[in-house]
Amino acid sequence: MGSMPRIGLVLGAGGVVGHAFHSGVLAELAATTGWDARDAEIVVGTSAGSVVGALLRAGVSPADLAARASGEPLSPEGAELAARAETTAPRAPIPSRPPRRAGLPRMASPGTFVRAAFPPFRPVRPGALAAAALPAGQVPTDLIATELRPLFPAGWPDRELWLCAVRLDTGRRVVFGREGARDGVDVPDAVAASCAIPAFFEPVTIGGGRYVDGGAHSPTNADLLARHDLDLVIVSSPMSVAGNRLRPSLDLPARRLSRLYLGREAARIRRSGTPVLAFQPVAADLAAMGLTAMDPARRAPVTRQARESTRRRLERPDVRDRLELLHPARVASR
Repeated sequence: MGSMPRIGLVLGAGGVVGHAFHSGVLAELAATTGWDARDAEIVVGTSAGSVVGALLRAGVSPADLAARASGEPLSPEGAELAARAETTAPRAPIPSRPPRRAGLPRMASPGTFVRAAFPPFRPVRPGALAAAALPAGQVPTDLIATELRPLFPAGWPDRELWLCAVRLDTGRRVVFGREGARDGVDVPDAVAASCAIPAFFEPVTIGGGRYVDGGAHSPTNADLLARHDLDLVIVSSPMSVAGNRLRPSLDLPARRLSRLYLGREAARIRRSGTPVLAFQPVAADLAAMGLTAMDPARRAPVTRQARESTRRRLERPDVRDRLELLHPARVASR
């Protein structure tokens, strides 16, 4: 007897521009293969990916994600969900850059720095250490959570939604929504914590702890899906880069580091017997994305370009075998 394939979906960090990249990738996956990302067995979201993952679990289709990012008309279903989200007071737009800070900056979590530097040493990832050393951001995270609250009146969705954040006072990753990590936190607050970019957004307080962007641990956190009973893991990684033959740019070293993290995480998944299909920006995507991750003017061009680059990748012969699992008419035998 067969069952539908179990697909894990990883949505990485990347700000407003990363949200648009996810929208284009998922919309083209649906258009080309028929696979709807709302059917993912597990969704792992980090920062911008946590917003997209929450919207999927709220019922927003990939096509409507792309239409919303591009300023195009929504489906009737998408329009109904958008109207429900807008029942709250209108929120102010998220700024593309943090406001100027008055006075001398103070470290967000000096204790984390001290614990990592002096015995007994507690290893902390470089990104989490940087988050502790940078000043706390000033942009309120309510700008992120407000529109999600009406979409999750009954708490966490039935299907798995894992949202990654970093606890400032320990520098450790926390995965909201996994196992017992749902108690005392709702989806909008977990999304806000996952999106709290260090030195940009205010840290989010949950249960007495302060949390910042899960990208401080890893831009993708795909390793969470190693050793799970999945047939395929799909990764959308806006902060990394595909290929090595690229012109030098200010963000290229960081993108190559993100690609290194993803490569190690994908290797762990593959060693557990699950194939991985990753979508990372190519040169044309990078040109559309620019250097400011929070620039709303980039949303429409990034969404359109991500659809085009995804379509081309899906046409490659080495990808076609993995695409067989995504066709809704096919059933994977267990």
